[in-house]
Amino acid sequence: MIDHSDSLSAGQRFALGVEYDGSRFHGWQVQSGVSTVQESLERALSRVASHPVRVITAGRTDTGVHASGQVVHFDSHSDRPLKAWSRGTNTLTPPGLVVTWAIPVNAGFHARFSVIGRSYRYIIFTRPMRPTFLSGKVTWDHRSLNIGQMAKAAAALVGRHDFSAYRANACQSRQPIREIRSLEVRGSGPWVWIDIEADGFLYHMVRNIAGVLMAIGSEERPVGWAREVLESRDRRAGGVTAPPHGLYLTEIRYPEEFRLPPATPACRFW
Repeated sequence: MIDHSDSLSAGQRFALGVEYDGSRFHGWQVQSGVSTVQESLERALSRVASHPVRVITAGRTDTGVHASGQVVHFDSHSDRPLKAWSRGTNTLTPPGLVVTWAIPVNAGFHARFSVIGRSYRYIIFTRPMRPTFLSGKVTWDHRSLNIGQMAKAAAALVGRHDFSAYRANACQSRQPIREIRSLEVRGSGPWVWIDIEADGFLYHMVRNIAGVLMAIGSEERPVGWAREVLESRDRRAGGVTAPPHGLYLTEIRYPEEFRLPPATPACRFW
């Protein structure tokens, strides 16, 4: 049984829930000369721990991509109250980056390799004029989108498939097979939401799916095009990669034995 007490012995592994506004950072991974989520989080945690801290993430995100359900882990020999890893860290992180929870986990937990599922939400705001307050937080489309057509097209992508046509040319994954467990398209007024859950994702896979569905929703392409692109296994058969601004990493799932808190539904209000 994992000890969730408020004070912990040295040599403990911790898991953190993290949310961030991707428009404020140059992606997840540390890069020289620019602000990234990883660099900002590690700097804050290192000050709390009084020693250098390196975090392992469930999955890297690109510049402009947001997260409400990111998970990381790190190891520390420092004895700190549990709230120091969350509230204490949050006093040291820049705007747009928050630790939502912190718990001790056993050494068998790995933020990346223990994952059994991931979910993303892609948010589209449709109206003739570009947004102001929502700039950088959603993807804007000046066209009206046919949600029914998008939903029909999305159904063809559910299941275990070769998603070569939906991954970026720079994708370094050894194999393109992934299983989409659910893919829903819904909307209300000017809003359109694409919610997708899978065992894993290829580089730009969600954004490429969104790009195809938006082309179908605008009726520039027929419903059957999503399947045609899939079956081609050729990225050149697909459409434009959708912008990063509307993409949110919403949940990382792990085996129940680790007893991690549920994902924070931070982007569910739209």
